[in-house]
Amino acid sequence: MAKDSKTKPKPALKPKAKAAKAKAPKAKLAKAKLTKAKLKPKAAKRPTALVQAEARVLRPLEVNTDGAGPDVLDRLWQTVEARRVAGDVEGSHSARLMARGTAKVTQKLGEEAVECVIEATLGHHEGTVSESADLLYHLVVVWVNAGIQPGEVWAELMRREGISGIAEKAARPKGILRVARTTKLP
Repeated sequence: MAKDSKTKPKPALKPKAKAAKAKAPKAKLAKAKLTKAKLKPKAAKRPTALVQAEARVLRPLEVNTDGAGPDVLDRLWQTVEARRVAGDVEGSHSARLMARGTAKVTQKLGEEAVECVIEATLGHHEGTVSESADLLYHLVVVWVNAGIQPGEVWAELMRREGISGIAEKAARPKGILRVARTTKLP
């Protein structure tokens, strides 16, 4: 017998079946996109309390410089020192950071310095102001952690006032060069 007589003829496709068959590749693409979407991790939903707190604290930068001045750093130092003495690691970011040790304190200072540099390099004025404030805060934490009072830094700045940077660097003690194991300082 011939093969044709044993095989059953395929039924003609109805118009709906033809449309479904034509859409099949699109369905496969949609399924592939869903599979890829499932592979991407979803961003964790942030707690409502955190979002509300940020909305209050991180409102758009509207600078009122009335009464602002360098004495704010002295007040910040006093606050950070009080937090260090209190040792409330549960309620104070400053105390918690210092409790983690000098390496962590200085690491945070470095991170904030890099963030400030990035914002300045990109020409983001508001970002540079914000990151500068973070940098100064973490510098004050380093001072408190190291037992340095702001007056010591102010006195050093006053000592250098009116001296060119080149002359000041040339006058540095040679011991710095030995410790740094270099003959060049930036």
